[in-house]
Amino acid sequence: MLSVEFWTNRNGPELNNKIALEPKRFDQYATAIEESGGQLSQLAADVSALVWTDYARPDLLEIALAENPQLKWVQLPFAGVDAFSKIISNNPQVVFTSAKRSYSEPVAEHALMLSLALGRILPERVRAKSWGKKYADSLFDEDLLIIGGGGIAQKLVDLLEPFRSRITVIRKRTSEPFQNSPHSKVLGFDALNSEVSIPKFIVIACALTEETRNLFDKQMFSRMRSDAYLVNVARGEVVNQHDLVEALKQKTIAAAATDVTYPEPLPEGHPMWEVENLIITPHTADTMPIVTRLFAQRLRENVKAFVEQGNLIGIVSRELGY
Repeated sequence: MLSVEFWTNRNGPELNNKIALEPKRFDQYATAIEESGGQLSQLAADVSALVWTDYARPDLLEIALAENPQLKWVQLPFAGVDAFSKIISNNPQVVFTSAKRSYSEPVAEHALMLSLALGRILPERVRAKSWGKKYADSLFDEDLLIIGGGGIAQKLVDLLEPFRSRITVIRKRTSEPFQNSPHSKVLGFDALNSEVSIPKFIVIACALTEETRNLFDKQMFSRMRSDAYLVNVARGEVVNQHDLVEALKQKTIAAAATDVTYPEPLPEGHPMWEVENLIITPHTADTMPIVTRLFAQRLRENVKAFVEQGNLIGIVSRELGY
């Protein structure tokens, strides 16, 4: 592990906060940190913050925290922090920040692309060996539901404005700011069961919590329109995959697209690969080059805030789990 030492020459005592950087793709991150006033150094007992970039090994973060009780701030690598939920709960002395809203643009773009692909029945057309039927569902002036009210939802609402789609956003905290378009509205999670039967397009963009795990199951699919399309760019576990396969095979819903599964990678021979009206992309809404560039920008913002004792961006709520 590497540490980063920060300083600032303001009036008053010089700050000497240190932050550790887990060394994966760290060149761009180191540049971002140095541009924010940081200097790389070895991890030591006086390090007070940690930049963690490995989503796959939360167990190593747990060890790092146990061995370094002096740590005060940990920057996590992605918007979703479900893999770290236990660690966050067990370390109330540490401020955890996620990368929420960092990757909103590419993920919203991917959700839009998948919605358009489903409406033009591309799962059928890419397999076709003959001319086939003429068919298209348009996003223009169509009803669309977004589950989740964070940065992805906001960017998707922005992208959909030219389509004049009638958008309903379902979110946990309706009191927090959300920039509506002339065609969108925001409702609480208690409205989901009634609202899910209205739209032709449904996009899942919420955090994975105990409340949202298996949120879309057999019962939820039965409430949807039979000609509805489902897009998931959140976490695989928000959708019960067994129930999704059955709903698609039985035409309970028209088609679906998902960028996320459980497990990941989805193994060869899994039943989802055999469903003709399902698009699976291999968690590529934000690729590593995209993530690296955007996470480096988040580091610039949060390292500067840490050094100058300002407000960190993306603080994780222990109560909400994201």
